Amino acid sequence: MPGLRRVLQPPLGRLRLPALRPSAARPPLLHRPRSGAEPRARQRGRGDPLTDPFARSLLNSALIAVTTTLGTLLLASLAGYGLARIPYRHATKVFYAVLGTLMVPAAVTFVPSFVLVSSLGWISTYRGLIVPTLFPAFACFVFRHFLGFPGELEDAAQGDGLGYWRTYWLIVVPNARPVFAAVGTIVFIGAWNSFLWPLVIGQDRDAWTVQVALSSFTTSQVVRLHELFVAAAVSILPLLVVFLCFQRWIVAGVERSGID
Repeated sequence: MPGLRRVLQPPLGRLRLPALRPSAARPPLLHRPRSGAEPRARQRGRGDPLTDPFARSLLNSALIAVTTTLGTLLLASLAGYGLARIPYRHATKVFYAVLGTLMVPAAVTFVPSFVLVSSLGWISTYRGLIVPTLFPAFACFVFRHFLGFPGELEDAAQGDGLGYWRTYWLIVVPNARPVFAAVGTIVFIGAWNSFLWPLVIGQDRDAWTVQVALSSFTTSQVVRLHELFVAAAVSILPLLVVFLCFQRWIVAGVERSGID
């Protein structure tokens, strides 16, 4: 598609060319650091993937994104299944209460969440970075409305003596794979690209995520554009891999509903 190529080529070229430009051709630093400051900072922890700041941030982001995605899929799917298929007198009221949280701006809950996490001693820990983001109301809404298989399957399972828990694992999960793939992809991308919460909670360098590490390439003392472009290109790769692996299920979840 020539039109799409003309649209995507300029930004991708701007990302690629500065990253591959030789050292002699790179533009000078906007602010030259004091003598000896930059070499020591650039050599600190280099060579060991567990101590290199950017490599460590990639591991942190991968762990946080995967854990957040799995936890969200489990909790939101259980909540959506319970609200949609298990008879309960106050199910609609509970769902409206969960849905109402979508109308609360994130800025309103940010400070109380930080105070709570700080009082629990979870600053610069995986618990502080993961637990507060495990149950987005949007995921619960999607699972409640788009499970996408007939209720007769559950009736047949209950007729065979299966309870709600075994029905969830044997009937709901296999027949709702497109919904799981779509929600999982959205949650993974959101967790990977999250910046403000990891910036506030991950105060130690070892707790940085990839987005926080990218911001460290541009400071008031030095702007390392070539390294920033390389790191940005590397940070995009996991998102592309996730989308390419689950695109078939994402498209299936959008195009149709029902059982496979």
